[in-house]
Amino acid sequence: MQFHRPTHPFGRFYSTQTGRAYLGTRPSKKSVQRMLRKIHEQTAHNRCLRTADEVVQGINRTLRGWANYFQLGPVTKAYRLLDRYTTRRLRLWLCHKHRVQGSGTSRYPNEYLYGDLGLVRLPQLTHNLPWANA
Repeated sequence: MQFHRPTHPFGRFYSTQTGRAYLGTRPSKKSVQRMLRKIHEQTAHNRCLRTADEVVQGINRTLRGWANYFQLGPVTKAYRLLDRYTTRRLRLWLCHKHRVQGSGTSRYPNEYLYGDLGLVRLPQLTHNLPWANA
């Protein structure tokens, strides 16, 4: 018996561990796209006069608000996508700000982004919530 994943953001979902059905919500594609646009705007090249702390605070505020709204239901895939996109955009912004060539992965590793700058890691926000891992 095959279960299909619903295309609507609200509906019946199935647990990957138990197979039991439950009602839940998940972020729609449009909602994820809007978040990607917001992150893109906050890390645009015309914002290089801001400090890295200011940019990260703005990103964190945006990510936390969105994550709090969508904390119920299967959110892991959307969180991972936003997490990867945010780190890539922030690295590119830092490279442009400091006039560094390349993608910035060696100069600005994850430890720097998450540790020193304090960037929010979305998958870690819900790692202890059982319904978020579906």
